[in-house]
Amino acid sequence: MDARSSDLGPDSLPKGATGAPVEASGWRGERGVPSLAGMFASVRTAKQGPFWRKLLAFLGPGYLVAVGYMDPGNWATSLAGGSKFGYALLFIALLSNVMAIVLQSLCTRLGVGAGRDLAQACRDAFPRWVSLPLWLSAEVAITATDLAEVIGTAIGLNLLFHIPLEIGVIITAADVFLILALQAFGFRWIEAFVVAMLGVIAACFAVQIAMADPDWGAVLRGFAPTSDILANREMLYLALGILGATVMPHNLYLHSGLVQTRGYGDTIEDKREAINLANIDSAIALCLALTINASILILAAATFHRVGRIDVAELDQAHAFLAPLLGSTLAPTLFAIALLCCGLNSTITATLSGQIVMEGFLNLRIAPWLRRLVTRGIAIVPAAVVTIWAGEKATGQLLILSQVVLSLQLPFAVVPLVAFTASRRKMGAFVAPRWLTVLATVTAVVIIALNAKLVWDYVRG
Repeated sequence: MDARSSDLGPDSLPKGATGAPVEASGWRGERGVPSLAGMFASVRTAKQGPFWRKLLAFLGPGYLVAVGYMDPGNWATSLAGGSKFGYALLFIALLSNVMAIVLQSLCTRLGVGAGRDLAQACRDAFPRWVSLPLWLSAEVAITATDLAEVIGTAIGLNLLFHIPLEIGVIITAADVFLILALQAFGFRWIEAFVVAMLGVIAACFAVQIAMADPDWGAVLRGFAPTSDILANREMLYLALGILGATVMPHNLYLHSGLVQTRGYGDTIEDKREAINLANIDSAIALCLALTINASILILAAATFHRVGRIDVAELDQAHAFLAPLLGSTLAPTLFAIALLCCGLNSTITATLSGQIVMEGFLNLRIAPWLRRLVTRGIAIVPAAVVTIWAGEKATGQLLILSQVVLSLQLPFAVVPLVAFTASRRKMGAFVAPRWLTVLATVTAVVIIALNAKLVWDYVRG
C-alpha cells in the first residue's frame, strides 16, 4: 500500500494525493504513513491559472527552513566577523547561502520525487542496525538545536524584561502551547506566524542599520571575494565558522517533509512542476535569511568595528554596546526583540523536524505536545543546570558547544541525502542531474571538512 493511502482511507486524502506508485523501485520497502499525517497534502495548490498563483500555494516551507540559517548560533559568528574584520566576510555569508540553496534543492527533489522525507528514506534504504544510529544522531542534533533556542530565547527575555536567565530557560517550556495553538488552525497558520516573525526580525535590523549608517560602498565591496581571507588566519577561522554553521542537520529532514504538505498531482509533470515551485520558494526564503545574516554582520561592522571594538562576540555584549555607540536606547531594544522572535521561530521548526525524524525513522507517532515536551525538557535541563551553577557567562560556552554537536551530526544527514538523490534506482525520473550532484558533493565535502576543523579546534581549546 502506498504512503499516500496507507491507514488514511481513500475518502480522507486531499485532492491530488491519490497514491500513484513511485517511478523508481530502489527502496527496501513500501512507504509507510507519511510524516506529519495531519498536515500531509493539506495545502491546496492551483492546477491551472497563472504562474504567480501556482507559486503562491507553494510559498511557506522555505521560510520555516530559513529559520535554521539565522538561529542564535549564527548570530554569534556574524557578530564576531563584523566586529573584527568589518565588511570583509560578507562574501562568506553569500557563499554559504549558495551552498544552502543547493542542498535544500535536493530535499525538495527527495520529498516530491521519491515521496519520502529524509528520515523515511534512511529507514527504507538501510538495515535497522544502520538506521537506528542515524535516528539517534538526528535526535541529538535536534536536541542541540533546541538547546541553542533555549539559550537564545532566555537571553532575549533577559535583555527585554530583565528576567534572570535561569528563570527564562524554564519559561521557554511554555512555548509548547504556542505550537499546539498554531497546529490546531492548520499548517498555513504556522507558516504565517513564522513569516510574520521573520518580518519583525528584518524590520528590527533595517532600523538599526539605518541608525548605524554603514559605508554602503564598503558593504558592496564586502560581497566580492578577497585573498585576505586566506592570508589572515583569524579571518579564515571566522570564515570557517560562518560556513560551518550554514547547514543544520535538522533542516534537511524538515524540508524534505514540509514539501509534502502541498497537494500536488501524481504525474511526472505535476511533480516536476512542484519541485520547481518548491525550489523557488526555498531560494527566496534563503535570500531573506542571507539578508538578515548579512544585516547582523553589517551592524557589527558599522558600530563595533568602526570604533575599534573588535572583540564583540557575545549576544549580551552586542546589546550593551549598541546604545552608547548609536546614541539611542531603541537600537538595543530592537536587537533583543529580533533575538526573541528568532528563538520563537526556531521553536516551531525544531518541533516539526522532531516529529518528522521520529515518525520517519521509527514509524512511531506520538502526540505533538508530548514530543515537544520531551525534546524541550532534554534541552532545558543542561541549560538550567549550567546557568544556575556557572552563571550567565557559561551560556555562551554552552551555545558554542551546541553548534559543535550539530557539526558532528552533519555528515549523517548530508551524505545520505546526496547519495539518495544521485541514485536513478531510487529516484527514477527525478534523479538529480549530474551537474547538481557534483555541486552538492563539493558543497557537502567543504561543509563537512570545515565543521571537522571547527570541532578539532574546539577540542584542542
